[in-house]
Amino acid sequence: MADTQQVDAKAERKAARLAKHISTFAKAHGGAEGQVAYLGERGARIALVGEDGEWGNLVAPTMEIARQAVAKSGITTHEDFDGEFASKVRTGRYEWQRMAGLQLGGPKNS
Repeated sequence: MADTQQVDAKAERKAARLAKHISTFAKAHGGAEGQVAYLGERGARIALVGEDGEWGNLVAPTMEIARQAVAKSGITTHEDFDGEFASKVRTGRYEWQRMAGLQLGGPKNS
């Protein structure tokens, strides 16, 4: 029983830390929306898009912790990263150059 409580407490702390990062991102970008995606054994990705179009990702060790984190932060979440939600992402010169470089045999990410 004590091991279960330790695991639950650790998961709760991780969710709280992620929620704090999400809230900080949202505050810095005029609000935010997100989407949680399963990454397999690595856990879950929390994709964030600010109201100003800035975006970022966080990784949680499990889907449950990711869901707890977004719930604690209070942001709106989407089932999929498409449509109106995806159109809010603002990309800049860096992203376009990086995407083209990867596709056209440009320098490797290192």
